[in-house]
Amino acid sequence: MATGSEYQVGVYYFPNYHVDPRNEEVHGPGWTEWELVKTARPRFDGHRQPRVPVWGYCDEADPEVMAMKIDAAADHGVNYWIFDWYWYDDGPYLNRCLEEGYLNAANNDRVKFCCMWANHDWIDIHPAKYVDPRRLLYPGIVTRQTFDTITDHAVETYFKHPSHFMVDGCPYFSVYELTKLIQSFGSVGETRAALDDFRAKTKAAGFPDLHLNAVVWGRPVLPGETAPADPKQLLADLGFDSFTSYVWIHHVALETFPETEFAHVQGRYFEYWDRAVTEFDLPYYPNVSMGWDSSPRTVQSDTLRNVGYPFTASIANNSPEAFRGALLATKQRMDERPESPKILSINAWNEWTEGSYIEPDTVHGMGYLEAIRDVFGGPVK
Repeated sequence: MATGSEYQVGVYYFPNYHVDPRNEEVHGPGWTEWELVKTARPRFDGHRQPRVPVWGYCDEADPEVMAMKIDAAADHGVNYWIFDWYWYDDGPYLNRCLEEGYLNAANNDRVKFCCMWANHDWIDIHPAKYVDPRRLLYPGIVTRQTFDTITDHAVETYFKHPSHFMVDGCPYFSVYELTKLIQSFGSVGETRAALDDFRAKTKAAGFPDLHLNAVVWGRPVLPGETAPADPKQLLADLGFDSFTSYVWIHHVALETFPETEFAHVQGRYFEYWDRAVTEFDLPYYPNVSMGWDSSPRTVQSDTLRNVGYPFTASIANNSPEAFRGALLATKQRMDERPESPKILSINAWNEWTEGSYIEPDTVHGMGYLEAIRDVFGGPVK
């Protein structure tokens, strides 16, 4: 893998900034999540909304737009994108960014790609009302037949692409929600059998193996049980190869409302990291989060109170300088564990409506990307 650094810097990519037929059915013709970005407004003193992208409200399914993003990522030391990837029982969702944009970009050899199967329930929160029940649009549970279709597609369309991200020559594939994964098949044993079949397909395609990664957060619950399962035992029983995090706030409560300090959240996440590497037997790929502000996903005329996602506190003072400090501290901690892989993830490339994005805005410009380059080196060759 071509890079100016021994570290593999990955960034989560959320592909809801292109037109998708499902979104049009729910929200109207031409809708993308840019609409929530545009209409966000300040909800408390000092609250900076709306956030305005330097590149405009661009269409990520356009290969030329993705080529621009690829160059910006590679020039600042980003090695790979982890696409939030959706496939429900009735088919794919939000896949045009990857399949029409990225895969058709002439320079996609500069930034690798892989998928995190976002197998969670898709709830109608775009935007969410303060008191409305959350309407379930697309359930995360799939049938075994659908899973076979998913894995066939992953092997044939993604793994065989020359720009797919590999770990020791094995295609990387991540799973977001363990509870939904096991509920899909009914038991740990049946889930392991499905994942073993996925491995077999990958090997049959000519790869040494599949690198299966789990996003660990919360406490997974097995079918028919009420008490949380032991996540360490569960990952072993399912045969995962590594585990990681999606965002700091999965492990850290935002205790101060309406804002919790970036430095406080970073410190608490590092405490989680210390526990994780001692409690689990698998390699852990650490995460650095740029920030958090999910208020654009709420109805802007509703009261903003701390009543549950997306009505949550924001992270304060997450400047490019603070982000650079978190990257540097993460690098130092990785260096203190020479036996661990030099692989990390960042949240996120473009979670604009969750306030966690490193794409340039009109206040900080390329500051967050420059922080990655300063700490991990760049450009990627």
